[in-house]
Amino acid sequence: MPTYKVTTANLALSQKQKSQIASAITTAHHSQTGAPGFLAQVFFSSTDGGDHFIGGSVNVKSHIFVSGLIRQGRSADIKQKLMDTILRQVSLIAGISVEDIWIYLQEIPSVQMIEFGRFLPAPGEEEEWKRGLSPEKQADLANANVFL
Repeated sequence: MPTYKVTTANLALSQKQKSQIASAITTAHHSQTGAPGFLAQVFFSSTDGGDHFIGGSVNVKSHIFVSGLIRQGRSADIKQKLMDTILRQVSLIAGISVEDIWIYLQEIPSVQMIEFGRFLPAPGEEEEWKRGLSPEKQADLANANVFL
């Protein structure tokens, strides 16, 4: 955890842009919350023309929606800084106005999440939790070159 879903409407992102956005979201989450980057996941999807409506009318303009599920326990200030950082980075990478990017964060208690086969720790307890991962999983994460 966190899990972010980036959905585009009337906009095709290149693989390079997707990689840059995923990296920017992971870095923003890590730097603002202190959570290890290896917990971050970013999924991309896009809507077909005519599948996105605003106010009951078909939207024909480019938009990006970022929905994030994060562990409960961060201050409003941290969450707003996180969202603002993501907003600015996604705008820069995708080349669209901040007014065309919508971001939503939802919090889930850590006791309601399982990753790597284990319930997640409370924020700030990741190091002890990480030590409980198998040596093979720790090696996988180290080889993936993610924040440890």
